[in-house]
Amino acid sequence: MEPTLAARALSAATEITATALSDDDPDAVLGSVVRHAVELADADLGLVMVRSDDGSVTVEAAHGESTADLLGLALPAESAAGRVAGGGEPVVTDDVTRDTRTSRFVPRELSSYGPFAAAPFGTPGRILGVLTVYRSPGRRPFSASTVEVLTAFAGQAGVVLALAEGANARHRVTLYQERERIARELHDVIVQRLYAAGMRLERVRRRMRKRFAHADAARLAEAIEQLDQTIEEIRGTVRDLRSPEPEPRQPEPAATDLAESARAEVRIAGELLGYPPTLELSGELADIPPERADHVRAALREALSNVVRHSGASETRVTLHRDAAGIRLRVRDNGCGVPRDVAKRGLRHLAERAEAAGGTFTVNSSPSMGTLVAFDLPLRQ
Repeated sequence: MEPTLAARALSAATEITATALSDDDPDAVLGSVVRHAVELADADLGLVMVRSDDGSVTVEAAHGESTADLLGLALPAESAAGRVAGGGEPVVTDDVTRDTRTSRFVPRELSSYGPFAAAPFGTPGRILGVLTVYRSPGRRPFSASTVEVLTAFAGQAGVVLALAEGANARHRVTLYQERERIARELHDVIVQRLYAAGMRLERVRRRMRKRFAHADAARLAEAIEQLDQTIEEIRGTVRDLRSPEPEPRQPEPAATDLAESARAEVRIAGELLGYPPTLELSGELADIPPERADHVRAALREALSNVVRHSGASETRVTLHRDAAGIRLRVRDNGCGVPRDVAKRGLRHLAERAEAAGGTFTVNSSPSMGTLVAFDLPLRQ
């Protein structure tokens, strides 16, 4: 290997490494790889082709003359590029259109070139594809030393790309963890505070209904409605924050202590009702999967909200039970039932939650018997 050419290859690999580790998209590195390959090999055209599951190769990056039509070009597994990408030895020829090893699979877009060389692109344990270079007809063929440098460079570039993919995956995992933290803060802190504020406003409105002018009462009711909408929007944001999965694997979020969540919800409702609801817990509730716990907590919060706002109840009983079948929540009160003229958006949302999670949700309500809310959920869908 020529010392000067080897030094240029090392310098190119160093530059690609810096680019790869500072770029959010490892695929953007391919353009830099093929540009340096053309310069190192003194070629007129360079291509990076990525191998598919069926052994065919597709052009993902190109540098040189008339490259616009080459991106996306596919060559079969039997082609020289396909064989090299499949783990074969590097291929070099004086004329790609005349050599029997290559001529049968030269597409029209590459038929105007002569000297050709191909080297595997990737690492020994993971060949990603093939790096190919071309010269115009009449130019000298690629020398053995040039092919040696090209092969070494293609291996180095493959290692760099693998490192970049690993760094990018770690970044995505870190980003997911931060999104999960923000979602948890929104769900467990902000939503609970907004919920408590809305309940207190509703209690004030009911107690002072006779003292309010009609316009003031309407404005207060509107403020409560806006709080409800804000809570729903935040819950939607929480779902969006938690939905993307980083690759290669997202960390498992910590399990939720549903008993502690239930105590907090009941405590807030008790402050607003003026008496403490009865809470009965049974079964192991300290290791509930977070998504399941969110559904149950939302059901409990909505049921207690309806008790506070509409029931006029003097007794409220909450039971939460876990067994092998799943989780069962019951919220019963001795109030007047759910008024017909009350918006039931929250109850509809709970029914949708239960259905999506493979559970069931029912409401039995009457002016004489009060209301029973039942929310049953399997631990896994």
